[in-house]
Amino acid sequence: MEAIRIHEHGDASKLVYEDIPVPEPKAGQVRVKLTATGLNFVEIYYRKGYYPVQFPFIPGEEFSGTVDALGEGVTGFEVGDRVCTASGAGGYAAYALAPAEKLVGVPEQISLEQAAAVILQGMTAHYLATSTYPLKAGETALVHAAAGGVGQLLVQIARERGARVIAAVSSEEKAQLARSAGANEVILYTQVDFESETRRLTGGKGVDVVYDSVGKVTFEKSLNCLRPLGYMVLYGQASGPVDPINPQILNRKGSLFLTRPTIAHYIQTREQLLKRASDLFHWMISGYLQVRIDKTFPLKEAGAAHEYMEGRQTKGKVLLIP
Repeated sequence: MEAIRIHEHGDASKLVYEDIPVPEPKAGQVRVKLTATGLNFVEIYYRKGYYPVQFPFIPGEEFSGTVDALGEGVTGFEVGDRVCTASGAGGYAAYALAPAEKLVGVPEQISLEQAAAVILQGMTAHYLATSTYPLKAGETALVHAAAGGVGQLLVQIARERGARVIAAVSSEEKAQLARSAGANEVILYTQVDFESETRRLTGGKGVDVVYDSVGKVTFEKSLNCLRPLGYMVLYGQASGPVDPINPQILNRKGSLFLTRPTIAHYIQTREQLLKRASDLFHWMISGYLQVRIDKTFPLKEAGAAHEYMEGRQTKGKVLLIP
């Protein structure tokens, strides 16, 4: 089968297009014939060496397709079922494996491409707004990268919960996407200082929570945007890892809370997984949640897809198509 493998850390050229055997499902696993694979910054982090992996390594945890084979002991799925997962392995390929307990059935009303575009980023937005910092009506959130895949979904979910959303984006085109998602105010951080503008928009009070997936270049100013006892939710590092922080800084800036969440801890049980996925699918079918697929790349162009994402050009979800 066709696949993309990484043999050493480095730039996007380290994503090597190869022909390898089709993987065999072990006990408790399902093999999926892939329709689409969702790209996420974590795969760039793996490629660059921010997180350890064993070489050769096939990236790709988020994908959709049809069940192709069942490992020993798997129940609840049949060959041909339409499925998706945010916890698979080897999704930069034609076939990939996933634990049956982390696999979700896809309703007929939702395309497999939409499923691949929403299952990881959508559940990320879901846990950020409903669990990490459960937004309440009347609260204010600052959302960085608000026109990206998670950002657009997070803005929509935050608004549904009655929150006021201040969106930070880099261009007028992205500003329009953030507004379409429901942002109350939009800051073009390439034109104005987002810290001072956030303070102005909140009358100097600061926001209740900052959702920051950018990391290094935004982190310190994001802390300054918070009210006393506010929450700094750092859920990504698109611009690079944040420098080490002295906890006393949180004290001086208002007894702030800082968390670095990851999705695995918010879908530890199958009940959590199915609840979050069910909410997303229900919202999509009802028309409340709009999922924007920004761009698709053929599998062999995975390197170009990574460069597109690293250039912070994304305006929605990026997919690989085998």
